[in-house]
Amino acid sequence: MSLLTDRPAPHDTAPQSPPGGRAAARRAGRSRRKRKQPLAGRYIGYVLYFVGAGLISGAVVHHPLDPARYTVVAVIGVLVFLVATLVNEFLLAQDRPPLARGLMVIGASLLLSFGIGMLSGGLQHFEDFPARAAILVPLGIVVSFIAFVLKDAETSSRRIFSPLGLAVLLLAGGCYFGLSTLAAGMAGEAAEGGGHSHGGSAPETDDHGAEPEPSDPSTTTEPSGPDDTSTSAEPEDAADGHAH
Repeated sequence: MSLLTDRPAPHDTAPQSPPGGRAAARRAGRSRRKRKQPLAGRYIGYVLYFVGAGLISGAVVHHPLDPARYTVVAVIGVLVFLVATLVNEFLLAQDRPPLARGLMVIGASLLLSFGIGMLSGGLQHFEDFPARAAILVPLGIVVSFIAFVLKDAETSSRRIFSPLGLAVLLLAGGCYFGLSTLAAGMAGEAAEGGGHSHGGSAPETDDHGAEPEPSDPSTTTEPSGPDDTSTSAEPEDAADGHAH
C-alpha cells in the first residue's frame, strides 16, 4: 500500500503548444491580413502598368514620324509607369524596400517599361516599319530581361550572366537575324511593286495626252473658219463678175 500511495499523481497528458506557437499564429494572421490588399488599389496599379507600357511602345515605334509629338507621349508613358511602380512596389507592398533598393526598383522599372515597349511596339508595327522593328524587338528582349532581373528582389543581379542570360541573348540574336531577313524581303517586294506601277502609268499619260487632240473644239472650229469665209466670199466674187 505504501508503494501505491507514494507513487506521484500522473500529470495531465494534454498536448502543449510549442514555444512561440501563439506568437507565430498571430504573425501569420497579420500577414494574411496584410496580404489582402484593396481591389481598387490593385486594379489601378495594374492598369497604370499596362497604360504606361502601351504609351511607351507607341512612342518608341512612331518616333521618327513626329519626334516632338511622340517624345511627349513617351514622357507621359514614363510618368504613368512610374506612378504604377510607386503604387505596386511601395503603397501596396507588404514590406517596403529601403531607400537604396527603392531607387533600384524605380530605375529598373523604367528600364523594363522601355524594354516591353520596344518588344510589343516592334511586333505590332513590324509591317509598317520593318527595318526599325527588326532592331527594336531583339533589343527589347535583352533590355526587358536585364531590367526584370534587377527589379526582382529574389534574384541576384549575377543571373544576368547565367545560362539563362546566354539563352536570352541567343534568342535575341535569332530574332534579329530572322526579322532582318523578313524586312529585306518586304523591302524588295515593295521596290518591285513600285517599279511595275510606275511603268504601267506611263502609257496612261500618253493615251490621255493623245485623246484630247481630236476632241479639242479649237481644232474643229479653226479649219471651218476659212471654209466658211471662202464659201461666203465666192458668191460675192461671182456676183461681181456677172454684173461686170
